[in-house]
Amino acid sequence: MGSHYGVKIRKQENKIKTAQKQRHTCPSCGKAKVKRTSTALFECASCKTRFAGGTYVPRTSVGVTAAKLQLSKKEQAKEA
Repeated sequence: MGSHYGVKIRKQENKIKTAQKQRHTCPSCGKAKVKRTSTALFECASCKTRFAGGTYVPRTSVGVTAAKLQLSKKEQAKEA
């Protein structure tokens, strides 16, 4: 990207690129071996598990919130 796009957009692009290039932890084996293979698809180099996630990261903030809600609903169902 050239200098004519502006600082804010270049910083946003850099933040996204670093997030998608880093290795993430695998939900199956727990190792930090997950890499992005294509848009919203991730694969663990250790256990070869493939799963879908967010566009740039395997777990989005909305997905984390939804998982917490599901867990609390399950706990409420066990208590009742």
